[in-house]
Amino acid sequence: MEEQTEHTAPIMEEAELNEVVRKLCISKAEELNLHGYEQVTGEDVWECVSGKYKRGLPPLHQLVNDVLSLKAHTFMNWLMVRTLKGDQA
Repeated sequence: MEEQTEHTAPIMEEAELNEVVRKLCISKAEELNLHGYEQVTGEDVWECVSGKYKRGLPPLHQLVNDVLSLKAHTFMNWLMVRTLKGDQA
């Protein structure tokens, strides 16, 4: 039996990673929808969360945490600033 000297996570292909992140953002949008924010989409969640990544994407665990821990008031503040700046899609 071989000894495992180092634990390494399997590496995801970029397309697979993008799909996982997309589903995660949709899930967060659905959660916000249940709290009365019916117009929120997965794309909105991604724009809000990824707006703070100035030096590229962070490690996957941080990205997942940032999406899952997004609070409604944080999202609404982001949306208000975006609206006031005239950055509406």
